[in-house]
Amino acid sequence: MARPKKPKYEYVEKLRLYRKRVKDAGGKYVAVYGKTPDELSAKIAEFHELQKQGAETKDNPLFNDYAQRWMDLHGANLTFGGRTDYQSCIDRNIKPYMAGKRIRDIRPDDIKELMLGVVEKSESIYSKTYMLVKQILTSACENGLIFNNPCPRMPKGGVPAQERQALTKQQTAVLLDAVKDTKAYLFCLIGLYAGLRREEILGLKWDCVRLDKTPCIEVQRALRFEHNRPVVSDRLKTKASRRIIPIPPQLVQALREEKAASNSEFVIHNSEDGPISGTQFRRLWNYVVRRTAKDRVYYRYVKGVKTAHHVEAKLGETAKRGGFTYTIDFDVTPHILRHTYITNLLMAGVDVKTVQYLAGHERAKITLDIYAHLTYNRPEEILGKVNMAFRKE
Repeated sequence: MARPKKPKYEYVEKLRLYRKRVKDAGGKYVAVYGKTPDELSAKIAEFHELQKQGAETKDNPLFNDYAQRWMDLHGANLTFGGRTDYQSCIDRNIKPYMAGKRIRDIRPDDIKELMLGVVEKSESIYSKTYMLVKQILTSACENGLIFNNPCPRMPKGGVPAQERQALTKQQTAVLLDAVKDTKAYLFCLIGLYAGLRREEILGLKWDCVRLDKTPCIEVQRALRFEHNRPVVSDRLKTKASRRIIPIPPQLVQALREEKAASNSEFVIHNSEDGPISGTQFRRLWNYVVRRTAKDRVYYRYVKGVKTAHHVEAKLGETAKRGGFTYTIDFDVTPHILRHTYITNLLMAGVDVKTVQYLAGHERAKITLDIYAHLTYNRPEEILGKVNMAFRKE
């Protein structure tokens, strides 16, 4: 006698529903219920379709979702400033153009269209945007989501940065005279005569300052701001940033005077002898900004309307508040101090490899790319070498 045929769906008397156990995408069995066999069949078909869509979504995620996941994973290896910079670039320059696009659907033209959106921004932002897109898609390749990276060769674009102008000897003297007896004075001296980066100056402690027979500064720490809070670490910009820099007499004398009067372990410190915050640094640098002769704009609300007020600070005039004189008529930034230091070394004939070490550049190519024009744009000094090369036999 033939065995009775097993019903297609199990009827659960207690629930008064038909049930079928089906396997999901993960290999587990899931119970699906329906009031009638036809309804249960429809629900099972819907379940399989959703599972299929889920598998496709997992293997082909939205680019923006994958980009954020990549940022969360790789950002852990960056400094706070680096993470903030990369996240801002992804949010502003990449996500708006990639909204709704899935990884597998991206084509080279999509990348070109994205890059057109930043073509009028700086070269730095332009190249950073391309680099991040390429790294995100390279990661997708490595994880098997796509087989080939659709990034084309980076098209030309971005606005070249204006060439920085180092301070002349006269401008250096004017700057130092303007900030003499202020908190910015020692900061400016270290930048001009040791070439440290801003974070290296702010992270400098007295245990790394030697004022004996061979005065020098040992760069071992950096101070960076995380939400205005100072964070000091031994993590520098590159391995080459860890260096020992001989310092000239101008800086030695100032450091000796400061050390004798200081109770802090930091060379540049706040009123409580601790590391300075972001706000405190802005106040320090404001000693330079306020003494610069230029047009200033102040905003005030008059009857609820924001109104701009222009005040012209003329060279040689005395400020109404503070009693100081406007003596600086050129632009100065913390980086210009370092730029001036490197420029002065090269103009004095110091060889590129030595300058590379003192500047903390990872490769001599970086030094050459930025400063080669200083070394090779002096025809009066190169003429002898050219004549020697083509001398008559």
